[in-house]
Amino acid sequence: MVNLCKNKRRAAALFGATILASVPFATLQAAYAQSTPASGKHSKKPHRQAARKAAPVATSSAPANTATGTLSHPMQARDLRPYVAPASQSEAVNSNAENIVVTGSALSTSNNTSANPVQIVTSKQIQQTGAATLSDFFQRLPSVGSSGTYNTQTNGTDGAACLDLRNLGQKRVLVLIDGKRTTVNGDSNCVDMNSLPIQQVASIEILKDGGSELYGADAVSGVVNIKLKHNLNDANITLRGGITGHGDNRTGIISGYKGWNFDHGRGNLTLFGSYMTQGGVQQADRSWSRNNIQLNNPASGTTPSFGSGTSPFGTFYGAENTYVGNSYNGGVKPFTSADRYNYGADQSLVNALQDSNLSGDAHYDVNDHLSLYSSVLYSHKTSMSMMAPEPATGSVPPSNLPSSILIPENYPGNTTGEELQMYRRMNEYGNRENQSAIDTVTGKFGAQGDIYAGWKYDLSYTYGVSMETTQFANVGLLAPLLQEYGLSSVNPGDSGTDLYYNPNACAGSAGCVPSSVFGKLSPDAVKYANYNTIDHSQYQLRDLNLRINNNHVVHMPWSNGGDLGIALGMEHRGEQLTHNPDPQTVAGNTLGNTVTPTSGGFNVTEGYIEGKLTLLKDAPLAHDLTIDGQGRYSSYNTFGSAYNWKGSIDWAPTRDIRFRGTIGTSLRQPNVYELYGGTTLSYNTALDPCAGATSPVIVANCQKAGVHSPGTFTQAGGGQIQTLEGGNPKLKPEVGRTYTFGTVITPRWIPGLSTSAEFWHYTITGTIGSLTTQYILDNCYNGQQTNLCGVVDRLSNGQINSVGAIDENLGVYHESGVDWDFTYRFHVTPRDIFTVDNNFQYLVNQSQQNVPGGQYYNYTGALFYQNGSAQPRVRDYATLSWQHGPFGISYMMQYIGGAHWNDSSVFLDPTQYGRVKTPGMVQQDITLTYNYKKWAFEGGVQNIAGKNPPFVADGTENTSSGQYGNFYYGRYIFLQAGLNF
Repeated sequence: MVNLCKNKRRAAALFGATILASVPFATLQAAYAQSTPASGKHSKKPHRQAARKAAPVATSSAPANTATGTLSHPMQARDLRPYVAPASQSEAVNSNAENIVVTGSALSTSNNTSANPVQIVTSKQIQQTGAATLSDFFQRLPSVGSSGTYNTQTNGTDGAACLDLRNLGQKRVLVLIDGKRTTVNGDSNCVDMNSLPIQQVASIEILKDGGSELYGADAVSGVVNIKLKHNLNDANITLRGGITGHGDNRTGIISGYKGWNFDHGRGNLTLFGSYMTQGGVQQADRSWSRNNIQLNNPASGTTPSFGSGTSPFGTFYGAENTYVGNSYNGGVKPFTSADRYNYGADQSLVNALQDSNLSGDAHYDVNDHLSLYSSVLYSHKTSMSMMAPEPATGSVPPSNLPSSILIPENYPGNTTGEELQMYRRMNEYGNRENQSAIDTVTGKFGAQGDIYAGWKYDLSYTYGVSMETTQFANVGLLAPLLQEYGLSSVNPGDSGTDLYYNPNACAGSAGCVPSSVFGKLSPDAVKYANYNTIDHSQYQLRDLNLRINNNHVVHMPWSNGGDLGIALGMEHRGEQLTHNPDPQTVAGNTLGNTVTPTSGGFNVTEGYIEGKLTLLKDAPLAHDLTIDGQGRYSSYNTFGSAYNWKGSIDWAPTRDIRFRGTIGTSLRQPNVYELYGGTTLSYNTALDPCAGATSPVIVANCQKAGVHSPGTFTQAGGGQIQTLEGGNPKLKPEVGRTYTFGTVITPRWIPGLSTSAEFWHYTITGTIGSLTTQYILDNCYNGQQTNLCGVVDRLSNGQINSVGAIDENLGVYHESGVDWDFTYRFHVTPRDIFTVDNNFQYLVNQSQQNVPGGQYYNYTGALFYQNGSAQPRVRDYATLSWQHGPFGISYMMQYIGGAHWNDSSVFLDPTQYGRVKTPGMVQQDITLTYNYKKWAFEGGVQNIAGKNPPFVADGTENTSSGQYGNFYYGRYIFLQAGLNF
């Protein structure tokens, strides 16, 4: 490996060919063995600065079979992103080798290494999966958790996809583009993985421990640095198409780029464009989700209920009995299980998406001291999803409209002799349709170069804006609907009012059509009472960033001593966000969720410093001994100042084995929604403990709350409870501490083999979030935390009107696990190369204190069936590849271990609840590639066996969307062709 990086072109091609591994040295070693020229031609133009030691850019080159471009000239290897250091690949280069930068440090030298656990994914690995979006790809990786937002989550996501690491939540991972912050989706407050073109990605680096001390807030679980392709000197067009075995989710992608050198290679301009369309999947088109949606909570111990209790004919609750409308024919009849509504036939499983992207990247090298660079990224994304028709149940705070629809005893057709509470599915309106359009643009401008005596600088300014418009069709308005039904408030303006029958309610209102709650609305009546909401949101980012570093400040004076490197910098960042819901939504007049406006922002000024010292190199029992320290001071205008630090040690007694460890702190500033977010209404899956209660303690507390006969009480709403969520300006930052330690083995006597093991542990204090609805109800009525009963609002008939769950600083979160990675690449013949790559994660512990000072709950191996996330103990992703000249074949296998159902308080007992676990799941994929001259062809099949996701009683789709989303599609086939010219 001595001649690994003799020239910049070979280094760039090498790094672009890097294979998946969380051990960067193994990554680099394997990449060198398989590196091949890209299908275009390298520029032959000389450059007067070619002798300078610029860092090779992983985004500049790719294997030939991806047809993704060539490095235009040596100077373009300069990294126009923040300096970041390697984790442990310095053995692969000698003292004359190029500097290599990897996420996790602000320094890089050829001999230094870093203890940071960094996983590198190349464009080839992404492309060969056939994934249409980065979100679909990330779900394969064991370190990517199920607590994010994915394309298989269609209720309220507006087509956004948000990344999660280690199941710590999407708010605790920092996503960078080319090493610097980028614009987030203003509605979801995350970097939308669906807005980034998958064909423009050159590589992804995942720092799998905290990074706040270097990159600032939000990097609690880690950092994902997405490196795009830049500085190209050829052109490419790539076409891809795909379809599922069910004939849906038709996917089409067209992308292309063109790069130009100018002024004898001193400058470069690269333009990129792409268009992607994904048709989506309907719930009715999958046998496992179209019927028999189990809605009730398994923890109830009762006979499973399938489908919603809210009927299109109206479900009516009396004091003791439940009725259903008589098929629009007037009057009511006793409600039976046959009257439950199957909403599975009306909903989307996978969002339909369209995404258009344009980008431009340019730089010009004035001299050694000044290189100007800029980039602009633009995305226009639209999404569409369907939901079952809107239910009419009444209003929720802060609306002053009636909180429940009460049908008087004398209402025409009410033959029960009692007042009835109505829950009615408004099928006359049609399915709800959620359409969103979002435009995102990020501009980055900067300069970098040499200062003096090895000191370098990088000064940049980033401005980004994201604007989204969302239309939610067929949600209806409550007041016009009550007017047409002839129902008027006894006490107008009082949400707790009774209603009386008023046959003249429509008098004087043009378009109002008198109707009956026991009949079907006419088209004219629908036109009067229906409504489409339109929401707007906008996010702005301003980021001024200065970074200065010197990799060789001083050489240690003792024998076999190394160099001291120092990096320092400052950053001033401002973020502003506004969300303006539809005026009728704000007023609480619609039948849907009540949402109030959000507006606010913050700014922060920060400074950081890093020192990296190689104590020994090439010494007995110390082939390499390096320590690293990082610190960052932050001053926020919202809560004051904070300091974060990190220390690490990396020791290689020989070239064959390396030991490494890190310890550090992290910080997460409450985001704008958490600080200033208005009240929103969410229909959360939860069981009312008072329904059928037998425990003396619960019965007594329920009676105290107004439920007169808990043993015979039936919960309305079919397993969903209206929950009020929102921001809290009194929130404080959450603080984390992370440590890792492990080893890397790269035996010289087995060329191409590398393996590593890493233990990692996170502790987060003062976690920002809201208690789950089920947790609040359970601990209120079982007497454990009676203070929680204050946020439970019940109607006069005992039914829960709403539960309050605003954001708070909660308790402590612990998570620990082990990563094991294995890579082996070997030649069978000069033309036959095999690669085995495996990425494994074992969850040792995941426990959480839900309230400060409260008890700890052990969630290791849990599947939270009510919200779709899971913490399986075992996850694995393996790839076996064979390359025979221009032909290649790759087999990919993803394993997700079994999980035990948990309702956020306890693991369900199989002796009481029946099915309470999901089995281990295996997804198998295969991809074939063939290169012919300038052409690159690729095709493959995802989920070869066509396996369905396992059953989970989630109340929506009969499975867990966050954990098993990749199985939603069934078998998926794709073909791709690319041409370089």
